[in-house]
Amino acid sequence: MSLSHIDLTDPDNFLEGTPHEWFTELRNQDPVHWHEGSTGAAFWCVTKWQDLRDVSRDPKLFSSQQKGINMPNPRMEEAMRRRAEEAGTSGPMAAMAEQATEGGGGGFPIMLMMDPPRHVKFRRLVQRSFTPRYVAGLEPHIRDLAKTIVDDVVGKGECEFVTEVASELPLQVICEMMGVPEEDRHDIFEISNRMIGFDDPELGEDQEDRAMASMGMFAKAMKVAELYRDDPQENLTSFLLHREADGGKLSEIEYSAFFLLLCVAGNETTRTVTTNGMRLLIDHPDQLQRLVDDPSLIPSAVEEILRFEPAVHHFRRTAMQDTEIRGRKIKEGDPVLIWYPAANRDEEVFEDPDRFDVSRHPNEHLSFGIGEHFCLGANLARLELNAIFDEIIPRLRSPELAGPTRRLRSNFINGVKEMPVRFEPGERTNG
Repeated sequence: MSLSHIDLTDPDNFLEGTPHEWFTELRNQDPVHWHEGSTGAAFWCVTKWQDLRDVSRDPKLFSSQQKGINMPNPRMEEAMRRRAEEAGTSGPMAAMAEQATEGGGGGFPIMLMMDPPRHVKFRRLVQRSFTPRYVAGLEPHIRDLAKTIVDDVVGKGECEFVTEVASELPLQVICEMMGVPEEDRHDIFEISNRMIGFDDPELGEDQEDRAMASMGMFAKAMKVAELYRDDPQENLTSFLLHREADGGKLSEIEYSAFFLLLCVAGNETTRTVTTNGMRLLIDHPDQLQRLVDDPSLIPSAVEEILRFEPAVHHFRRTAMQDTEIRGRKIKEGDPVLIWYPAANRDEEVFEDPDRFDVSRHPNEHLSFGIGEHFCLGANLARLELNAIFDEIIPRLRSPELAGPTRRLRSNFINGVKEMPVRFEPGERTNG
């Protein structure tokens, strides 16, 4: 059977949800598939669980640094080249544009676009702030925040779930960890939206403007840096400014890249999984009732939500030499895209993979990645997800959609922009 009807390059094909039926076809018919889409992009699609693991764990052969982590986009890359030329040859803005062009249109030179050994050195700068022990110390505060967030909506009997519930906890937590003043946190939210929504016309005037939304985060990073450059505190911004990596302190561009990564990745992905989880529970009332009856299942439900609708659809790697995967000959320089929703429903790994089961065990999903780029914030994300669903499950009773769900136009992030929800009004717990 021909697979020419599949087009993963067009974000419109993700507007109604992840095209799982296409990924099923790819896994079963051509699990390492050369894909030529309507946008002019061409790349290998890796859709099996084991293959995704193998690619992710071999950064010497499959580089994140060589061409960046985003799907090839000829129009975007040309726009970035033009911006780099317009920026001139000096100054931080020019450096950012140059790095963006070299990274395949991905923006800042972030850790996601680094290979070892450089990646390891940069990751060590902040990894102690995301260890299980450190994150466990944050739990009481995070649970208090989650309680307050649900308190603020429970009495109304309805809310816009994305902005009023899902976005609040991860945004507040990462901004507190970064030392971002409260008055600047809404700006972080807005800039993050524009950065991950580069294919959504609502989030930018044109493709070039959306591609350069990272400039706004650069300015915010500089503003926050001034607070702690001469007065370091116990926060991640101070660590980035004053710790040394690779024999010296971070440059302005390196610091800004770190700031961007932590602020965006620290709030967008967890917000997305929270929203997707709420939608899954509304669509599967029998599974929701299981959690109401037995809250001890919430941790396994969180893992199933992560498996069933992961926040990120794909990342790109670039082959550094000729190689093969399942007998398909991949040439040096070829783009290789690894698809997490596909791997998470691999029939060889997951029994009845299209069934949403809050008690699924084992559940070896790959939503946080694996290998060198395993998600730095996985421990924090799990804690935030468990904390917010521990409040949602018993308190937002009989939830249902109260209007249309508006999804993000993106084949990169599995996001939702708006999801109105109604439920039985309840009582605040904090007075």
